[in-house]
Amino acid sequence: MDVESRIGLVLREPTEEVVEVAQLRQLFETNSKPRHYIGLEISGKLHLGSLILTGYKINDFIKAGVNSNVFLADWHTYINNKLDNDWQKIIEVSKYYGEAFKFFCPGVNIILGSSLYDTYDDYWKNFMIFSKHMTLSRTLRALTIMGRSEKEKLDFSQLMYPSMQSADIKALDLDIVHAGMDQRKIHMLVREIFPKLGWKVPVSVHHHLLPGLNEPTKLASNVGDENDYRISSKMSKTTPLSGILIHDDENTIKNKIARAYCPIGISEDNPILEIIKYVILHNFSQFQIERQSKYGGNIVYDDFTKLESDYNQKKIHPKDLKDSVSIYLNKIIEPIRNHFKDWTVLDDL
Repeated sequence: MDVESRIGLVLREPTEEVVEVAQLRQLFETNSKPRHYIGLEISGKLHLGSLILTGYKINDFIKAGVNSNVFLADWHTYINNKLDNDWQKIIEVSKYYGEAFKFFCPGVNIILGSSLYDTYDDYWKNFMIFSKHMTLSRTLRALTIMGRSEKEKLDFSQLMYPSMQSADIKALDLDIVHAGMDQRKIHMLVREIFPKLGWKVPVSVHHHLLPGLNEPTKLASNVGDENDYRISSKMSKTTPLSGILIHDDENTIKNKIARAYCPIGISEDNPILEIIKYVILHNFSQFQIERQSKYGGNIVYDDFTKLESDYNQKKIHPKDLKDSVSIYLNKIIEPIRNHFKDWTVLDDL
């Protein structure tokens, strides 16, 4: 595969940003198998955003000939008070995450955080070296990467989180770091501090955050920025009805989609249209809306822009759109759901 085709796969949606494309091109020109990672906390059942949208992007990297790795951040999970700080539960759910990504992203490597720290002798040395370049105020501003803010009551371990995530990148010897847009701040820290230390600076790739199914809550005009708004509205395991889990059966998917926010004639911040754009049309070359003949009959789209335009002109009714989205999502989720049907570890999540 030529360099431009490989770059095209990395730039393909759901990618929103590459820092920087010129650096990515140089990497592909000089490295036949660059090393990539995405780091994930382990925090409950996986959903449409955390496995499927993320997995589609990982699969793009694999197709581009990249050595792709999912880093299961078990210590970060503990620090961030996930899974009740129960180490046995963290261990068991880590196995579930690893199995899910190996199933959905054939060829991906799974790396456990605690294993890295046990085997990489210079990890804590590098952690300290990096931390010497971090002020307390900068650390506090970076806490959005773990869904926290400086206004919260924090324990000391949580202040270590940004430097640990940066030390992970150094320890894994990465050429490409990949995450959702909610992790952008840590990658910008890496790009700022690593050159001062003479450490390799990886390309940063940030993908779109799939929103929850509920109506998004706009931030006040003087609070945060556009990315903060996207982060606050993203699909989350903590609000089950606002997200499609990879274990939801056909009826559950249909019911959740039927209740989703989807105002007629309005495409902006419409989660149903986002699912079509970033999930369905990533997996299928066409999207068919099934309708009775008296309402115009079936219509097929292979271009999201045309679908969005027709929706804004009220040529498509939300119910018809939702019914078709439910059918496609069930096709995507069914094999994953079946793969995990006998996993008892999921019962307590």
